[in-house]
Amino acid sequence: MMIFREAFTKPYQAKPVFWPVFIVATLAAIVGSQAVISASFSMVSQCCALNCSPRVKIVHTSSRIYGQIYIPEINWILMCLCLAVTIGLRDTNIGHAYGLAVTTVMFVTTCLMFLVMIIVWKQRLIVAAAFLAFFGSIELLYISASFMKVPEGGWVPLTLSLIFLAIAYVWNYGTLKKHQFDLENKVSMKRLVALGPSLGMVRVPGVGLVYTNLVTGVPAVFGHFVTNLPAFHQVLVFVCIKSVQVPYVNETERFLIGRVGPKEYAMFRCIVRYGYKDLQQENYDFENRLISMVVKFVEMEGREEEMPSPVNKSTGEFEFSDVDVFDVQMPLFIYPNHETNLVHSLSDIQVAAPEDVPPSVDASLQSESLQIMKARESGVAYILGHSYAKAKKSSSFIKRFAINVVYTFLCKNCRGPNVVLNVPYTSLLEVGMVYNV
Repeated sequence: MMIFREAFTKPYQAKPVFWPVFIVATLAAIVGSQAVISASFSMVSQCCALNCSPRVKIVHTSSRIYGQIYIPEINWILMCLCLAVTIGLRDTNIGHAYGLAVTTVMFVTTCLMFLVMIIVWKQRLIVAAAFLAFFGSIELLYISASFMKVPEGGWVPLTLSLIFLAIAYVWNYGTLKKHQFDLENKVSMKRLVALGPSLGMVRVPGVGLVYTNLVTGVPAVFGHFVTNLPAFHQVLVFVCIKSVQVPYVNETERFLIGRVGPKEYAMFRCIVRYGYKDLQQENYDFENRLISMVVKFVEMEGREEEMPSPVNKSTGEFEFSDVDVFDVQMPLFIYPNHETNLVHSLSDIQVAAPEDVPPSVDASLQSESLQIMKARESGVAYILGHSYAKAKKSSSFIKRFAINVVYTFLCKNCRGPNVVLNVPYTSLLEVGMVYNV
């Protein structure tokens, strides 16, 4: 400054080192963005599990560590948003958007830590409150400064957060309303029993797998189907798929089988529990495994003293709570000398020979097992409900817009249940049904 007095406006003038700084900055941005990308994948995965996000393709990259995932759709969305923000702002205002997002995350983390101290660590309320007051007051100062920059770029994270919040709320609201519709419109068991073993329709050879989200009762889509087409398969199985947060589920703990109605109705319920890695196995022989477990259940049904059943004999419904159903550690039906070898073909499903049948097993159970096997040879059909949610005419304008426009748009552009469940198209039968919510 003493030598070059005219440079007082720019006291630091270094020789330009463009390429080394450019390379280091690019590498630093890549490392920093990995945390944001991984966190986005994790949050979307949790939102899907909580029915707060449309169905997306989730690729699990590790069979040992839960949470190492990759979501192609979110990856493309993040790329488009990054390009849009960079091209749209084109100046240092992008720092204002980043600053507001970071300071808000810091404050939210402090609030969550306050809850962890009380609920998990069992700390005294005064200690947790002191922690929140000390760090929260500091972070609120930064947030207040960041809010001053909202007109200069800080509006970007606020707008994006409101959009994603609206999507999550609408999807959760629509899914909840559809589930309530299913619960309120379940087919009455008394009505089914009154129809007789034929259910008032023609029972054609084969096995029908009716997919439903209900763990108890007969879904409304079944009643809608038989009302319009009074014919159904000889053996009916209501399948409910549930995911648990472990990579794999043992074959002895995967299927939970029970009856729906009397024995002569040939109707069963199967709750299938998958690990998050099991869902990615395309070569999983689901049909034969399911039929095998149904046959084993029928053969062992007479041994009530050895196999305590969680099914109410009069109603055919499970008597335990939903929490128990989802608990992967709860053992299912215990079969004596049960082999855990996988079923690869229909020939692996065998009915016990007469000399091997225990005295407690009635001959009618053997006949039913043979009937199920013959029905399997006739073919298996997958019946899925293709539901359309529609707001009632008496609903408000906001509800009609949310259900009829936003929720319908999300349903049409997310992955279908047949893709998620890996159902073969040659055996797929979708039943259209309107849900007036």
